[in-house]
Amino acid sequence: MVKQCLGSVRAGFKKASPLVAAGLAALLLSSCGAQMSGSVKDDVSVTGQTGKLEAAGLNYNGPSYNVAILTFANKTPGKVLGIGEAATDILRTIVKKSGLEPVNMGEGEMQQQEELIKLQQTGAVKTGKKNAAEGFESVDFRLSGAITSYSEANEGVDYGVYQKKEQVARVQVDYALVDIATGKSLVADSGMGEYRKSTGGALGFGSKSTYDVGLREGALRDALSKAMTKMIDTLNAIPFQSRILSVKGASVVIRAGTKSKLAAGTVLGVYRQGDDIMDPDTGRVIGKDENKIGELMIVSHMNDKLSKVDVRSGTGFKAGDLIKAIK
Repeated sequence: MVKQCLGSVRAGFKKASPLVAAGLAALLLSSCGAQMSGSVKDDVSVTGQTGKLEAAGLNYNGPSYNVAILTFANKTPGKVLGIGEAATDILRTIVKKSGLEPVNMGEGEMQQQEELIKLQQTGAVKTGKKNAAEGFESVDFRLSGAITSYSEANEGVDYGVYQKKEQVARVQVDYALVDIATGKSLVADSGMGEYRKSTGGALGFGSKSTYDVGLREGALRDALSKAMTKMIDTLNAIPFQSRILSVKGASVVIRAGTKSKLAAGTVLGVYRQGDDIMDPDTGRVIGKDENKIGELMIVSHMNDKLSKVDVRSGTGFKAGDLIKAIK
């Protein structure tokens, strides 16, 4: 566009007298106007990361886990106003678009969950609101983090007749995805996000850059989209597992439902759990002895959490038996 404008100016100079040429140049240059790019939309202007996240979300075939999103801590130098809350709001939208369910949970509720986890890990509590193998009831994962740096800078290029200016926002985000049932951190990483707004004009026409309130949001969306893509890859690798809830004659109901994203006809293995397996060094329970006792096949979903299954093999199933998807 710049070359076209300047080309028009040169052509006007050649065909007109000096006086006319001066007026023609001013008219042509003003018509070039300011060229702007980088407005905050669904994507970011630098990396196209939102498109990559959407592709990852389409490839995600795991359950619609419930993810508790805690307000991101603001650890930026100078405490950039509202950046932690902005990151949390953006992340809720990204989590939802990724096929997961964001859950609002306060710090107090999360602390209660943490205490339960500690008791389960030490073996002091054998069962609770949620065990490691129970699938996805209540909150499955906790997503937390901090904004550790944020900056905005003005960059410009002067080509003589044509000027270009850019506002650049850069942010660094630390984040962690924790399995509520086990207390294990599945993903813990740090990433950068960047967003740019460009303005340009000729001989000063339209070349001024004004403050863009979307710069911060664009940089955050870039960084958090990258983070969510990594988390989706991790969750996609976790095999489905749940438990039998009810056995009445030939009628067997399991915890699965539409949120499991398991299609009718999916075959599941049934496992009877035995004694706890202890770590001799720490005394903590690190697993249970398991024996496969049969197979089930999903017939239909009763609602978002319950499914009916047929028995393919095995007998003596009871509520509490562990089930796992057979790949």
